[in-house]
Amino acid sequence: MFKRREKQSFWARAKAQLYPRGGILRALKYTGHRLRRLPDPPHRVARGVFAGTFVNFPPIFGLQLLAAAALAWALRGNILAALFATLLSNPVTTPIIALVSLRLGHWMLGTSDTLSLGGVFVAFGTATAELWNNVLAIFGPGQAHWDGLILFWERIYLPYLVGSILPGLAVSFLLGWLTLPLVRAYQALRHRRIVKKRASRTPAEGDDAAGPNP
Repeated sequence: MFKRREKQSFWARAKAQLYPRGGILRALKYTGHRLRRLPDPPHRVARGVFAGTFVNFPPIFGLQLLAAAALAWALRGNILAALFATLLSNPVTTPIIALVSLRLGHWMLGTSDTLSLGGVFVAFGTATAELWNNVLAIFGPGQAHWDGLILFWERIYLPYLVGSILPGLAVSFLLGWLTLPLVRAYQALRHRRIVKKRASRTPAEGDDAAGPNP
């Protein structure tokens, strides 16, 4: 009953994952609307936004949702807000985060590297494949090789990790700070609307609700 009349192609589904059908701005607006309506005190929602935003910066691809929930729980923040905030990491923002973090990390560590941004993501894929092969080698006849992973750690992962901390904290504090008054104002406005709606009930409506007098 609820299936599409025309089945989507693989590329259409992939495009929908990378770029929302209504556009990125509409998706962000919807996310903001959902955050404001979360049934939790504003400071807990803000902590959740902080947690979810921060985990977008370190190179923990594939573990962001789990990390966001764990950090929000540790900070006593709203876990759902943290999960929503991970949407900051997308195909548009991730390359920018990676480039800034790598350059800052190499500067902080006093190292230098000329690897392009595309080469960085290729290196992540190669390192993942090599790590998986090494895991399989433990249980099979293959031989583990760690030289490539050590080089990857020194040239890419460690600088990326170190350089992501400061931008991650800065953006997380900013979005958490902006979230606090927005949620507080929205919840106060919603409360006033509910009170006004209750007060606007006519005596006739009140009598009907109470039932006929004996």
